[in-house]
Amino acid sequence: MDQHISVMPEQALAALAPQRDGCYVDATFGRGGHSALILDALNSDGRLYAIDQDPAAREAAARFGEDARFHFLHGNFADLGKLLQAAGVRKVNGILMDLGVSSPQLDDAGRGFSFQNDGPLDMRMNTEAGESAAEYIAHVGEAELTRILFEYGEEKFARRIARAIVERRAEQPFTRTADLAAVIAAANPKWEKHKNPATRAFQAIRIAVNGELDALESGLRQAFDALLPGGRLVVISFHSLEDRIVKRFMRDQASVAQVPKWVPIIPPELMPEGRIIAKKVTAEQSEVSANTRARSAVLRAVERLDKNNNSGRAL
Repeated sequence: MDQHISVMPEQALAALAPQRDGCYVDATFGRGGHSALILDALNSDGRLYAIDQDPAAREAAARFGEDARFHFLHGNFADLGKLLQAAGVRKVNGILMDLGVSSPQLDDAGRGFSFQNDGPLDMRMNTEAGESAAEYIAHVGEAELTRILFEYGEEKFARRIARAIVERRAEQPFTRTADLAAVIAAANPKWEKHKNPATRAFQAIRIAVNGELDALESGLRQAFDALLPGGRLVVISFHSLEDRIVKRFMRDQASVAQVPKWVPIIPPELMPEGRIIAKKVTAEQSEVSANTRARSAVLRAVERLDKNNNSGRAL
């Protein structure tokens, strides 16, 4: 099995605060690091449903095959509600999301995520569905590619890089990661110190190929809706685009709906649905030293409130 070090395991478990007999969801199973921690916190009556769209995760899930508390669901957390419903689960006590690409995915050149190791230009989280990065790059328009690079990769030289990619593909299609990385590097006039010039572009293309931001928006809503009162949603993100979406979503759940100033009492249905319990938690330096992936990680958590027990609050 590929080696993978889970990011902020202690902080994630503390934010999730699992009940011994609770029902939980690891919405990004990966190689099972966080799932193992959650299972350790549960007794024989507890349950854990692990979700992942990566076919390799199904193999990793075999390590828990003898544990009756563990259930693996193959799919995207964008379909979290349907996946849980199909498994006969209505509400849960907590959900954990560890976003982005895992270390084993990056280290496997055959997956096409890395610009450092040459491999087929794939980048799909689920290698059994959707189009690869090579197929995407072969048809995407220059204007759209520019937008993707700028918005998803926050790439300053998006227009130059997009033009270089489109011009090169007219002569020869892209099929390998090293080839694409070389074209991007040549089109980038100002390389950032200690950062490969293809970093931002590869991130942007990966996000586009997998529809990651749309999936996150959908997954967050479904996850929060699946929580019991007192249940917690814990999310670990790794770049600013993800973190902004998570931050905004959790802030909205913890905010009072707008009402006219002349209304003296906020009715229960307009009260906040949640409360923030963890705001921008980052990894300790000792963890960053041992696992560089933790350097950019940000953990946030929100708890679902029981609005039925709230009769309203004065303005």
